[in-house]
Amino acid sequence: MTSVTTLFAPVEGDLKLLTENLKNLVSARHPILGAAAEHLFGAGGKRLRPAIVLLISRGTMLDAEITQRHRRLAEITEMIHTASLVHDDVVDESEMRRNVATVNSRFGNRIAVLAGDFLFAQSSWYLANLDNLLVVKLLSEVIRDFAEGEILQGLNRFDTSLSIEAYLEKSYYKTASLIANSSKAAGILSGVSPEIAQNLYEYGRNLGLAFQIVDDILDFTGSTEVLGKPAGSDLVSGNLTIPALYALEEKPYLETLIEREFSQEGDIQQALALIKESSGIERSRLLASQQAKLAVDKISCLKASESRQALINLADYVVSRLY
Repeated sequence: MTSVTTLFAPVEGDLKLLTENLKNLVSARHPILGAAAEHLFGAGGKRLRPAIVLLISRGTMLDAEITQRHRRLAEITEMIHTASLVHDDVVDESEMRRNVATVNSRFGNRIAVLAGDFLFAQSSWYLANLDNLLVVKLLSEVIRDFAEGEILQGLNRFDTSLSIEAYLEKSYYKTASLIANSSKAAGILSGVSPEIAQNLYEYGRNLGLAFQIVDDILDFTGSTEVLGKPAGSDLVSGNLTIPALYALEEKPYLETLIEREFSQEGDIQQALALIKESSGIERSRLLASQQAKLAVDKISCLKASESRQALINLADYVVSRLY
C-alpha cells in the first residue's frame, strides 16, 4: 500500500516548513497553553488537510511559485482541525488519540477547552489577515459546521431512527466541510475560475466523506493499537455510524441493544457481533469507494501534474486503508 509520505512527495518540503511555522504561530504567552499547543503539534498525525491545500495550491499554480497566502491557508487549516479535535476529546471524554494522551487527560478539561478556543481564535486572526473576504467566509463556515456537527451527534446518541442522509450530513459538518472549503479556498487564492473552484470544493467534499466512512468502518475492524483508541468506541458512546445503520436494516435485535444503551452484560459484544455478521461493513466499503471515485472525477479538471496525480492517488489511498 502506498504510504502517505510517498503520496505527499510533491509538497514534502512545504509540509516540513508548515510544521515549524505551526509551533511558532501557536506560541502562547501562558506557559500551560503553550505546552498544550506544543503537545498537540508534536503528536504526529498525517497532516492530511494541509497537504491537500498545498497540493491544490501547487496544482493550480503550475507556472509560478505558491504564495505566502497559500502556505498560511494550509497552516490555518491544520489549526482549525486540531482545535476541533481538542474539543471533540473533551466532549467524548477521550484519554488517547493517535496513541498519545489527549490534552484533556494531560491538562484537564478546563485547559483543553481553552486550548481549543485559543487555536480557533488564532486561526481566525490569521484568516482575517489573508485579506480575501471569500476565503474568510469559506473557513468561517467550517468553524460553524464543526459546532453544528458536534451538536447533531450529541442529540442523536442511541437514536436507531437516524437516517443515512442524516449520518452523511453530520459527517459533512464534522469532517468533509474543512477539506471541501479549504480546497476551494486554495483555488481561489490561485485565481482559478468559479467552475474549477466548485470542482475543487466537490473533490474535498467527496474525499472527506470517503475518509469519514472509512474511519467509521475501521472503528469496527481495526485494532486498538492501529486506531489509537479502543475499537468500537463510537458504538459504546451511542454514536451510530454507517456500518451500524446498515446493520440495523438486517438485524432487528440490534435495535433493542442500542435503545437500552448496552445496559446489560454482554450487550456491546453481541451488538458488535451482529454488525460484523451483517452486510453493513461491506456496504459501507462500497459507499466509501463511490465517494472516492466522485472525488477523482472532480479533480480531473486540473491540468496534469505531479500534484494532481497525488490528489488522485490520495483518493485511492483513503479507501485502501480498509485492506
